Amino acid sequence: MLINFIEQLINGLRTGSIYALIAIGYTMVYGIAKMINFAHGDIIMVGAYALYFSISVLGLPVPVALLVTVIVCSVLGVLIEKIAYKPLRKAQPLAVLITAIGMSFFLQSSSLLIFGSTPIPFQSVIPNENIKVGPVTISSITLVTLVVTAVAMILLTLFINKTKLGSAMRAVSEDKGAAELMGINVNSTISMTFAIGSALAAVAGILYISQYQSMKPTLGALPGIKAFVAAVLGGIGSIPGAMLGGILLGLIESVSKAYISTELADAIVFGVLIVVLLFRPSGLLGKKKIVKV
Repeated sequence: MLINFIEQLINGLRTGSIYALIAIGYTMVYGIAKMINFAHGDIIMVGAYALYFSISVLGLPVPVALLVTVIVCSVLGVLIEKIAYKPLRKAQPLAVLITAIGMSFFLQSSSLLIFGSTPIPFQSVIPNENIKVGPVTISSITLVTLVVTAVAMILLTLFINKTKLGSAMRAVSEDKGAAELMGINVNSTISMTFAIGSALAAVAGILYISQYQSMKPTLGALPGIKAFVAAVLGGIGSIPGAMLGGILLGLIESVSKAYISTELADAIVFGVLIVVLLFRPSGLLGKKKIVKV
């Protein structure tokens, strides 16, 4: 019983790590551009198809295909920002929200036209072997997911806190006008934020497709929604909050599926979000802000 519980927690950490990577993209874009990029979840799907196309069609070696996938998603993120969101920088929030949803459907429909609606099987680029750690069995995919996520989060934290570009991102997040007066290129900083967030989504897509080994045009829809929930749970705009929210969401989902009900797991996840927001509307690590009107 205890061994099974530990294995479920490890599975939850694996899933939660993927949610955290996606949630960071949501929270970075919101923190700097003050908008919710609902097309962000579909970047995962684009990453999965890019990896499939690079390996199965172009025949690229796996390391090169992984790099191509990250570059494709980063460039796509920047293009989405330049084409769809930049013209609406001063528009009403509802217009930006509708545009984001429209971009999500555009990416899904484009993939449907190109690859069809039939799920495509794809062999994991990570060797799937079981590793015994005492009485606990851990899959190699789980270990790789946890290590890659930890390294990505450490590098991102160092980048934001220790580099000039990271300082520029924090400055734009606090006050765009003041940052511009200080000589910071706000447009380039926002584009860089989309690129980094999309690169993390590409990594999440690679890990996700390695775990489930099947892809379809709507692949990123549910993980994207859950990652958004994770970002809100942790405190939208807070990168540590996105990390914490993703991990907690994965743990709750895994334990719910194992011990309560597979069908009710998603309802429990969203129910926990409602309860948390009732008592802490800013999220677990979010900060309350006073807005002058």
